[in-house]
Amino acid sequence: MKYFFSFVLSLLFFFSQAVAQNDNLQVKISNGMLEGTYNPSTSIRSFKGIPFAQPPVGELRWKEPQPVSSWAGVRKADHFSHMPMQKHVFSDMVFRADTISEDCLYLNVWTPAKSAKEKLPVLVYFYGGGFVGGDGSEYRYDGESMAQKGIVTLTISYRLGIFGFFSHPELTQESPHHASGNYGLLDQTAALKWVKENIAAFGGDPDKVTIAGESAGSIAVFAQMASPLSKNLIAGAIGESGAMIKPTLPAIPLAEGEKNGTAFAEKVGAKSLADLRAMPAAKILDAAVSWRLAATIDGYFLPKSPVEIFETGQQAHVPLLVGWNSAEASYQFIMGRDTPTPENYAKKIKQLYGDKAPEVLKLYPGNTQEKVIKSATNLGSDRFIAYSTWKWADLHSKTGGKPVYRYLFSCPRPPMVNETNKPDNNAIKPLVGASHASEIEFAMGNLATNKVYAWTPDDYKVSAVMENYFANFIKTGNPNGPGLPKWTPNTNGSTVKFMNIDVNTHLETENDRGRYLFLDKEYMK
Repeated sequence: MKYFFSFVLSLLFFFSQAVAQNDNLQVKISNGMLEGTYNPSTSIRSFKGIPFAQPPVGELRWKEPQPVSSWAGVRKADHFSHMPMQKHVFSDMVFRADTISEDCLYLNVWTPAKSAKEKLPVLVYFYGGGFVGGDGSEYRYDGESMAQKGIVTLTISYRLGIFGFFSHPELTQESPHHASGNYGLLDQTAALKWVKENIAAFGGDPDKVTIAGESAGSIAVFAQMASPLSKNLIAGAIGESGAMIKPTLPAIPLAEGEKNGTAFAEKVGAKSLADLRAMPAAKILDAAVSWRLAATIDGYFLPKSPVEIFETGQQAHVPLLVGWNSAEASYQFIMGRDTPTPENYAKKIKQLYGDKAPEVLKLYPGNTQEKVIKSATNLGSDRFIAYSTWKWADLHSKTGGKPVYRYLFSCPRPPMVNETNKPDNNAIKPLVGASHASEIEFAMGNLATNKVYAWTPDDYKVSAVMENYFANFIKTGNPNGPGLPKWTPNTNGSTVKFMNIDVNTHLETENDRGRYLFLDKEYMK
């Protein structure tokens, strides 16, 4: 009998534990009950595929995101939902979502909180992909590692390409705000509003939300800081390579966006907006390949150009951690197929800059092949995305009233796992430094999810440093913490410093400002 009672008590104990765990997996938000999953090895709960707006299909195609309809019962939040409409543009994108659809406005939450009372800091991450590719299900953005740092971490999906950045006179006319073209950015704002309303249920603090992103995601962070719709929803911002500043996907006047939209409608034979909305999504996507699209200065999300907003100090006054990689573009970005000799390099600079070529060659010298490769890499990187990021940091340090922590990520990727051929010591290396987007896994603690590269202990060391900097910043607005090299912020009038993140991470003083001041005159004409 004694053993029987022991058996019954054990059953009751395990039953009660299962019920408790099940209750912990169920979260009540504004639209209904969710049930997520639990990883016992990390003690992290995750909730995937949570709708934050109605599916933008049918009559809601090219409309501002609309509030989600509530549901009855318990909604399973145990898998990623549809990724946005896109072509397979970038080979380094590995998705866990296995379907593609216009019905794509979902987000994912990873939380270490045991209850809704903890008020933990929150990270909302926007993916990159040139506003034509990407999804919140990508392995490199996974939030579990950052959640283990005590941060409620989210990835969101937003409309891309023709579905996210299409402007048209009829769309402007039907809009209550007389605006069109920024649907992908408005999706992000809607997600931030959802976070404000619901994140406390996951143990997050709605007043301590940091937004972050890489490439197009970084450009989006810049835009959200500039927009009056979202600047009061954030407490901090992280930008990894990119701002919505010429020449990096700058916003265009609404009239120009409408003109582009009208031309697209003519191309596909649509005589009206109704015709466009009646077309199958796949057909529109096919027709829009290589079509020029851009965010618009629509008078609503962007009341004026983002640069002007930052110049006049009307952006979100929050701490900013921002930087770029040491080799955002290879030297071929400038040289094309030409051998990187000093003679060929001088010809290319003359073609690009005419009478200003001597000035450029002083800033980006190339009197040996080694210097040509380095300078062409620097110039290509600056023209591609580094200058716009520099300009963002510079503007915010002058008008933002908050610290700006600037970095340069310099750790190159190791060889690929399957790279069996011996290197040719006589071959010209195509890239010197850390390539575009290569820092994402380091910053988010996700090196192990990328099986392509043969990561070394040094890589994991760099990742630990970078992720800790990011985590500290998300928690306090300051990246500094125990065991990390001291990072000095930039404020108006201070000597500009930046953290060079590599195997031997260290603080440096800016010594290439002349490059960016030259480009500033070129792009801010």
